[in-house]
Amino acid sequence: MSIIHHTTLKPTKLELLTAWLPEQPWYEGSGAPELIRSGGFRLDDPAGEVGMEFMVVTDVSGARPVAYHVPLAYRGAPLPDAPGAALVGTLVHGVLGQRWVYDGARDPLVRAQLAALLRGEVPAHAQSVDGALDPTVHARLDPGAPASPEIVRVLEPGGSAPGTVGEVSAEWRRPDESVVRGAFVVVR
Repeated sequence: MSIIHHTTLKPTKLELLTAWLPEQPWYEGSGAPELIRSGGFRLDDPAGEVGMEFMVVTDVSGARPVAYHVPLAYRGAPLPDAPGAALVGTLVHGVLGQRWVYDGARDPLVRAQLAALLRGEVPAHAQSVDGALDPTVHARLDPGAPASPEIVRVLEPGGSAPGTVGEVSAEWRRPDESVVRGAFVVVR
């Protein structure tokens, strides 16, 4: 079970993402985003070493808010053989010290645990509450389908996408505080 430390982060997660997000090819804004936390969930590392968070941030800087799904891996040391673009940045955690923050879509442990979630082998945990499961996260995978997750980066509310054989859906909050649900991960 992940331990959620309520402590300081320097820089904060939102500060890291504000610098990193505009560099991504799927970023829909122009210029620096103005990010707010909108939701997410966690998965556990069986070894208890790596933090795995599936964060939703909403950019409210443009004409319409855009919700981004950013899976993150928090590691105590650099990830060996990681492509340069995988590193989001580093931060100092008030309890754990320096952490290397990676794009979870490029982290092999995050991808393995996400596939396990799709197969029903592991549960999703609440983003900010120690030991709590997140019952709003739903995972399905058709029998016999390979658990090959594709991360959905720009979130849209709605049901299953046509042609999918699996998905992970969850809820997030819009800036007006309404709650919506959509696909965070799809399997085609």
